Amino acid sequence: MGKSNVDIYGLISQFQASEKFKDLNWRGTFADYINQVKDHPELTRTAFQRVYDMITGYGVNEYTEFKKKIVHYKFFDDERNGGKDAIYGLDISLMKLVNTFRSAAESYGTERRVILLHGPVGSSKSTIARLLKHGLEAYSKTEEGALYTFSWTDKERDRHMLLGKDFQEFACPMHEEPLHLIPVEIRENIVEELNRGGKSKYKIKIDGDLCPACRYIFKGLMLKYEGDVNRVLQHIEIRRLVLSEADRIGIGTFQPKDEKNQDSTELTGDINYRRIAEYGSDSDPRAFNFDGEFNIANRGIIEFIEVLKLDVSFLYDLLGASQEHKIKPKKFAQTDIDEVILGHTNEPEYRRLQNNEFMEALRDRTVKIDIPYITKLKEEVKIYKKDFNEKKIKGKHIAPHTIEMSAIWAILTRLEMPKKANLSRLQKLKLYDGKTLPGYTEDNVKELRKEAIREGLDGISPRYIQDKISNALVNSKHGEMGCVNPFMVLNELEGGLKHHSLIVGDEKKKAFRELLSVVKQEYEDIVKSEVQRAISADENALSRLCANYIDNIKAYTQKERVRNKYTGQDEEPDERLMRSIEEKIDIPESRKDDFRREIMNYIGALAIDGKQFDYKTNERLHKALELKLFEDQKDSIKLASLVTSVVDKNTQEKIDVVKSRLIKDYGYCEICSSDVLNYVASIFARGDVKSR
Repeated sequence: MGKSNVDIYGLISQFQASEKFKDLNWRGTFADYINQVKDHPELTRTAFQRVYDMITGYGVNEYTEFKKKIVHYKFFDDERNGGKDAIYGLDISLMKLVNTFRSAAESYGTERRVILLHGPVGSSKSTIARLLKHGLEAYSKTEEGALYTFSWTDKERDRHMLLGKDFQEFACPMHEEPLHLIPVEIRENIVEELNRGGKSKYKIKIDGDLCPACRYIFKGLMLKYEGDVNRVLQHIEIRRLVLSEADRIGIGTFQPKDEKNQDSTELTGDINYRRIAEYGSDSDPRAFNFDGEFNIANRGIIEFIEVLKLDVSFLYDLLGASQEHKIKPKKFAQTDIDEVILGHTNEPEYRRLQNNEFMEALRDRTVKIDIPYITKLKEEVKIYKKDFNEKKIKGKHIAPHTIEMSAIWAILTRLEMPKKANLSRLQKLKLYDGKTLPGYTEDNVKELRKEAIREGLDGISPRYIQDKISNALVNSKHGEMGCVNPFMVLNELEGGLKHHSLIVGDEKKKAFRELLSVVKQEYEDIVKSEVQRAISADENALSRLCANYIDNIKAYTQKERVRNKYTGQDEEPDERLMRSIEEKIDIPESRKDDFRREIMNYIGALAIDGKQFDYKTNERLHKALELKLFEDQKDSIKLASLVTSVVDKNTQEKIDVVKSRLIKDYGYCEICSSDVLNYVASIFARGDVKSR
């Protein structure tokens, strides 16, 4: 057996970007930084400004839906990670979120609020938070998202330096903006000079002061150098700051634990007892670890998971951090922070907040963004197709409409019953998805959305659907090389309702089961229609039938006779043929003349433009011809005989042609094409000849 050698060092070299590494680890003097700031004021942006620029930097798509202008932010497509955390169908909620960031970036007040993502379980609140955190990490590595901080240095190991005996360098523990080093007394003049002649949309401002540790060192050096700020700044080294959740730099995450074990020092830092002996006091800031989540998230973003489960003592810290942009570490003065505070919570916890009068201060400092479930079918389907597709599912085929039917049921559980008596939930779903229904305009759909106050805040989670599709794939009756059809998944969905922990009450479970029946009927109508089209997909036969129909309506509208091609005799137009086609699309007797003239006018208009008539360009006529041909051919194909074991050779050949069309044109495989033909055959065997 031959030995293969992998040149691992060569492979690494191919992907190593040494220039990028140098950029991300740039170091310079305070003067170097000031010169950069003069040319690029955006280096000093606040956390909210940086997040807003990051989102809009990916671009937008604008579209109109039900007469409402909607902005789609491409950032939430997560293309940088191949769409792994892409958000679907929540453009309106995301618009509200981005508008909040914009308002905060413009200092209109929302920068002093906790942003609270509120919605049912599985509505992608955590995914949005994760996208923002990971996006900010990536943005800080780009030229557009660059930001800087500083370290104190003692390169000559001056024993009188204040960094401590073991330090040649002391990095600011809170990754502060270097402009905080400029004393308050001279800030106004320096800011005015830096902003003079600037063309950036951002004006340089210096808000906040040094953290306790840096303030202590700064004051000590000012005493040593008798107030010479320039000499103090000689001890400053500016460095590029790359945000990283893993390294706890600029990205913080806090998750409440058991109430008895919660400790507010997790947010604001704690004493380093090992260093008390070195510095002599527990109130010396150098003996304090500024490593609480608020500290390390400075300049970036902090995520509070299930924020309303926080202990009351934590909420006080949260209020100060949001409203005043300050935190209170133990034994130290209030400390400035600059970070986006993002929390998320579910419905029961939020109701508890509303009912608790002691939480009024938090409610007042909260901007709530509803993140509901999706109510648009096309978008819901995208969630499941991301996980269940040909690339990810090897060796098994998912039959057409399997995912679609699962998504329909999920959305039906989330929709409120329409107040209009003649409108069903399923019809409402189709209207929301952009389909048209007679008698319903865009204004009607807008009204439907308005009257449904809690739509999308209740119902079945996408996670439940994903779990049951997975179960169906594992339990597929066709073995390893099998096929999963809609009935398998719908059965899994129904079976799981018995043990669903979030569905309380038999009435709700019963209602959800009834909606499964609605979905099964919809599936039956869809597959009957597909089989009908597959049977009547004989292009030549359709063309002949169309030509015959056109000859007859031409003679009828022009009050002429039709020549019989077999006998050569002129005959009256074939009223029976014409009506048998028109009835397939519900053209009443009283409207037949209008429809026939409409078709002839359509043909005439095409002729004037030098175009030839093709029945496929007229959707209604195309459908009528297909249904007529299906009716004529289904008896010759003997579809109902499929439910018996006796199929003659001639019929089998015709059935094989239909199967091949289902496979080629509709995405079926050998297994599910047979299944669907047998299913539709059983419907016709029951005498159900309803055509769609």
